[in-house]
Amino acid sequence: MSAEAPRPAEPEPAEAGAEPATLGLDGKVALVTGATRGVGFAVARKLVAAGAQVILDYAHSEADAERALRDLSGLKGSAIARRADVTSPEQLHTLLAEVRERYGRLDIFVHSVASWHPMPAVGARPDGVRADLSAALDPLLHGASAIADLMAYGPGRIVAVSSSGAHRAVPRYVGPGIAKAALESLVGYLAVELAGRRIAVNAVATAKLDKGPDTPDPATAAALAARTPGGRLTTPADVADVVALLCTAEAGWIQGQVITADGGLGLRA
Repeated sequence: MSAEAPRPAEPEPAEAGAEPATLGLDGKVALVTGATRGVGFAVARKLVAAGAQVILDYAHSEADAERALRDLSGLKGSAIARRADVTSPEQLHTLLAEVRERYGRLDIFVHSVASWHPMPAVGARPDGVRADLSAALDPLLHGASAIADLMAYGPGRIVAVSSSGAHRAVPRYVGPGIAKAALESLVGYLAVELAGRRIAVNAVATAKLDKGPDTPDPATAAALAARTPGGRLTTPADVADVVALLCTAEAGWIQGQVITADGGLGLRA
C-alpha cells in the first residue's frame, strides 16, 4: 500500500497570493527528468527551494546525481535521485510506479531530457536524428497516460523544455531542431486532451545558454550575448524561473503554449 503524501491545499484564484519564495509550490510532488545537470538541475533546484518534493531522474552519471543531492541539501523542500532512462518505456513506467508507491500522486512533471548529434541537414545521419527524436518525444509519448493518472486529483502541470532551434536553422542542429519542433507539436496535442482533467501542458524554449566556463564556442556566445536586448546570454536559472511560474496555480489557464525565455534575442531581425 502506498503512503500518500499529504496534498497541499489548492488556493482559489482570488486568494492565490503565494509567498515569492514558494510560488505556492510548497509540498508539491515533482518529477524532473534529466535533473542532475544543466537546465534540468536548475529546474530541480528552483522547485526544491520553493518547498517541493522533487524526484531527480538521471540516466547515466552517479557522480552527477550525488553532487546534485549535495547541492540541494538544506533547501526548503526535499530531493531524491532515481536512475532511469526515460526514453525506455520499461524504465519510465518503473520510475512512475515508484512515484506512485512513495507519494501516491504527482503534481508536476518536467521533461528536460535532450540529445544532440551534431550534423548538417544535407548528409544528416538518420540514426542520430532518430536518437534526438526519441529523447524529445518518447518520455511523453510513452508516459502521458500514467503521468495523467498520477495527476488524477489535479491540478497537474506538465512542462517540456524546448529550443529556439525548433523554428530557426541553427548550424549542425538539425536533429534536436526537428525533435524540438515535434515536441512542441506534441505539447499542443496533450494540452487539448488533458485540459479537461485540470492538467496544464506547456513548454519553455530558449536560445544558446550561458554554461559558465563550460560554454562552447566563446566567440559565438559573446556575439549572441551582445545581440541580446537583455545584455547577456540566458542561464539555466532563467529557464527554471519560467518553468516554475508555469507550475503555479495562477498559470492554470495557460494551455499548450511555448513560452520563450531568451532575454529578447529572438526579437532581433
